[in-house]
Amino acid sequence: DDENMADAPSKFNLPSLDDIRSARQRIAPHVIRTPLIKLNAPIPQKDAGDDTAPLEIYLKLENLQHTSSFKVRGAFSALLACKDEQLRQGVITTSAGNFGQGLGWCARDRGVSCTVVSPDTTPESKLQALRSYGSEVITVPFSKWWGALESRQFKGHEEKRFIHPCAEFDVVAGNGSIGLEILEDLADVDTILVPYGGGGMCVGIGAALHGMQSKARVIACEIETATPVATAFKHGKPEACNHTPSFVDGIGGLSVLPEMWSHVQNVVSGCLSASLQETADAIRLLVERQRVVAEGAGAVPLAIALSGKAGGGKVVCVVSGGNIDTSSLLMTLQGEVPQTSNAKK
Repeated sequence: DDENMADAPSKFNLPSLDDIRSARQRIAPHVIRTPLIKLNAPIPQKDAGDDTAPLEIYLKLENLQHTSSFKVRGAFSALLACKDEQLRQGVITTSAGNFGQGLGWCARDRGVSCTVVSPDTTPESKLQALRSYGSEVITVPFSKWWGALESRQFKGHEEKRFIHPCAEFDVVAGNGSIGLEILEDLADVDTILVPYGGGGMCVGIGAALHGMQSKARVIACEIETATPVATAFKHGKPEACNHTPSFVDGIGGLSVLPEMWSHVQNVVSGCLSASLQETADAIRLLVERQRVVAEGAGAVPLAIALSGKAGGGKVVCVVSGGNIDTSSLLMTLQGEVPQTSNAKK
């Protein structure tokens, strides 16, 4: 199925349930089946009438995954789907950190060289982590990085196999395994709140639910400093949104990638956003009540759930990753909102 996608790499089919199941099988020896746990904290109940079930919050702990992020699922799925000759010159990706780490981890496992192009706003801790997996790291201004993400190539590295961090069939299929695990652990889930960066996890989980004929809603979760999904829903198509860099560096692109938009419309029910303050509070709550360390993007779903915006019933928050700068974590624990993600500034 992904063979015929090679001619038009930016367009890809939505993975079917069979595609997601085979991706899950492919990556099973290499990834952790992460736990789904109930939030151990008082939950504010919004009075929304008698027909609304009380809010129950569950956490899907992808911060416990290898490289402390869900991204290894898609990275392994894509890498293991490649034939050896496709990988002879190595692989390259555009990543703000987590997918780069995931791909670096997988490439090292498979003995393949890996190059990661990152925006120059990426926290130093993430750049060091990328290098620790043996990857070559190239930093460029955000706009140039976004250009490479959209064009799927980087000047001087055209011979390498480009693996897109989100808009790629096998990556989305690998991410879909999260949806299957959630349904196995909580079959009657009402809503799944998923951080939206490039859309690979939202669409993957949405595709899994669609395939399983689940009635649960998938909601794209954004940070108020960059809301490309809300902008796309408002205009009926992807449009550039205002983008302010913040300590929540794993989500919030300039716009929804056009090749993701049709899939978002198919399997994502809507979008919600949290403020930086709500997100910082959610990070602190996760540490204090649950002993879970989440990065900004990973705490946004919980911030939204606690605000009551996602309604009642059984709500799963995907804690997508735990790669937060120590200085940012320290600030949130002291009740402050970190000013920027970049420790060098």
